[in-house]
Amino acid sequence: MRATGTFNVKSFVPTDVTPDPAITTALPVGVAKLEKQFEGEITGRSATLFTSAFDQAAGVGTYVAMESFEGALNGRAGTFNFVHCASTDGTTRTDMYFAIVAGSGTGDLAGITGTGDLLIDADGTHRMVFEYELA
Repeated sequence: MRATGTFNVKSFVPTDVTPDPAITTALPVGVAKLEKQFEGEITGRSATLFTSAFDQAAGVGTYVAMESFEGALNGRAGTFNFVHCASTDGTTRTDMYFAIVAGSGTGDLAGITGTGDLLIDADGTHRMVFEYELA
């Protein structure tokens, strides 16, 4: 099955985390908490833990995000977790990974497995795609 939708970031809150031991690299590492709101075949919200090594000025870096989703895919309501990451050289997204966490589904989404993608349109619209199966 496939579900697509758009999302908006409702909040992006940088969170102080101090690695131990402290190691300085060419790209600063940061952590943030996000809340997203979804519309389309994907409706609901997610709570996201977001980690990145990123140079804002150059637009170069990599992120890893773990999301807890609550809502519906194609009208089937429940919750589940998914993880995604990508790198950028400032113009192109590469090294993308996206997976639904097996065993994390509840409600009508119990038994969900699969993959997906996060896409950014030229106008800045953020899109989420889930390619999934239900047990």
